[in-house]
Amino acid sequence: MKPIWIVDDDASIRWVLEKALARENLATRSFASGREALAAFETDTPQVLVSDIRMPGESGLDLLAVVKERHPGLPVIVITAFSDLDSAVASFQGGAFEYLAKPFDIDKAVALIRRALEESLRDASVDIAPTETPEILGQAPAMQEVFRAIGRLSQSNVTVLITGESGTGKELVARALHKHSPRAQQPFIALNTAAIPKDLLESELFGHERGAFTGAQAMRRGRFEQAENGTLFLDEIGDMPFDLQTRLLRVLSDGHFYRVGGHQPVKANVRVIAATHQNLEQRVRDGLFREDLYHRLNVIRLRLPSLRERREDIPILVRHFLVQSARQLGVETKRMSEEAVRFLTGLELPGNVRQLENLCNWITVMAPGQTVEVKDLPRDLTQAQAAPAGGNSFAVGLSSGVGAQGTVAFAAPSAAAAHAADHGAPPNGADGWIGLLEMQAARMLSEGQVEVMDVLGRQFESALIRTALKHTHGRKNDAAIRLGIGRNTITRKIAELGIDGAKDE
Repeated sequence: MKPIWIVDDDASIRWVLEKALARENLATRSFASGREALAAFETDTPQVLVSDIRMPGESGLDLLAVVKERHPGLPVIVITAFSDLDSAVASFQGGAFEYLAKPFDIDKAVALIRRALEESLRDASVDIAPTETPEILGQAPAMQEVFRAIGRLSQSNVTVLITGESGTGKELVARALHKHSPRAQQPFIALNTAAIPKDLLESELFGHERGAFTGAQAMRRGRFEQAENGTLFLDEIGDMPFDLQTRLLRVLSDGHFYRVGGHQPVKANVRVIAATHQNLEQRVRDGLFREDLYHRLNVIRLRLPSLRERREDIPILVRHFLVQSARQLGVETKRMSEEAVRFLTGLELPGNVRQLENLCNWITVMAPGQTVEVKDLPRDLTQAQAAPAGGNSFAVGLSSGVGAQGTVAFAAPSAAAAHAADHGAPPNGADGWIGLLEMQAARMLSEGQVEVMDVLGRQFESALIRTALKHTHGRKNDAAIRLGIGRNTITRKIAELGIDGAKDE
C-alpha cells in the first residue's frame, strides 16, 4: 500500500498527523508546500492526499485541481478553517473527498483518512460508468414482460394504454414504443393532461384560430398538429375533464378535429399512447370517464410493475441514477456500500423509480465521501425504517408535466414530528422534502419548462387535499377546516384537481 501524503506549511499540523497515523500503522510522507507535492507526483503517487488550502505559492485548491486532472480516482482531503466557507465549497466543486475544519479532532481526522483509504483500496476494476445509457433498466421478470410487449408492438401503430403507479416510468415506455415504431423519425409530443388548467387544455390539444377568445392574437397549432405523423403521449388521461373526453373520442374515431374557434376540419394522422395511474374501470363506473373513450384507448394495455414488484432491480437502478446524476452535476460518481444497497432494497418507496432517482440526486449532492453508508442516507428514510408500525407517513408528489418528474415520500415516525407537521413546522427542514422541492424546481427551470409554479402548485395542493381527506375519511368539510380553507374553496379544488373520495357530511 502506498503512503498517505500530508501537505501543509504548518509543521505542527504535519507532525500531529504523522504521529496519529503512525499509531495506526499507516505510512506517511510530508510536504511543506504544494509545489513540493506536485514535483513528487512526477515520480510517485499516494494512496490518499491530505492538503491544507491556504499555503504560500501553490494553494491547496491549485493542488487539488492538478491532482484531479491527472489522478481523478485519488481521494483528496482538504484542511480549511471553520470560517472559510468559500474554500470548503470550492473544495467540493473541485472534487475533494471531504474536508477537515480547523481546529479538528485528531481521532475524527484519522477516521476520515481511513475512510478515504478504504475508498482508494476498493477494487479499481469495477467500472461504474456504463458505455451507453439504456432506455429502460430492468432484469426482473415483470420488466422482461414489458420489454417483450414493446418488442411485439414495435412495428404497430395501434393505440396503447399504459397503466401503473405514479413514478413507474410510463413516459419512458411511451418513448420506447415511439422509438421502435415506424414513426420513429417523426415527432414525439408529450402532454400531462393533469398539469394543464381545464380552460387551456382544449386549446393545448387542438389549437385555436385567431380571435377564438380573448388573447388569441394569432392562430396556434395544438399538440395533435405538432405530432402529425408521429406519436402523441397523453399522460394522466384519467384526469381529463369529462367534456374534453368527447372531443378526444371524436379524433380517435374519425381522425379529424376542429381548432377552437375553427370551422374547417383538420386531419390527424397521429398514434395516441395514453397513460394513467388511476383505475379507469372504476372511474367509468363512477361516471367520471367515458366508457366509449375507455374502450377506444384500451386497445392494448401495458401495465408497469411497481418497484415493490421488482426489488431485484433496485441495485442496478441506483447505480445508473448515481452515474447519471454525477454526469449532470460534473462530479465524481458516488458508490453505495453493500449494506446501503440492501437497506434501499428493503425500503417501501411509494414514489417508485422516480422517488429512487430523486434519492440518488440527493445522495450525489449531500452524502459525504464517495462511498455511501446507511448513516449517510436522509434521516427521513432511516427513521421511517426504524419507526414502529402505525407511524405517520406522508408523500409529496412533484410533477413537471412533460419531461423529468419526481415523487418523494417521507415518514414522520414520532408523535413530535406529527405534531410539528400539524402545526405548520416543516418536519424535514432544508435537507428533507423542501430541499428536494427546490432541486426539482431548479431541474425544471434548467430544462426550460414553463408554468413551473402552476405545475408544482397543483401537485402540492392535490397532495395536501388528498392527505386531509384521508385523515377525515373523505369528509371534505372537516378536511377544509383542518387545512384552514373554506368549504367552497375545497369543493372547487377537488373538482379542478380531479380528486376522488370526497363526500359531503
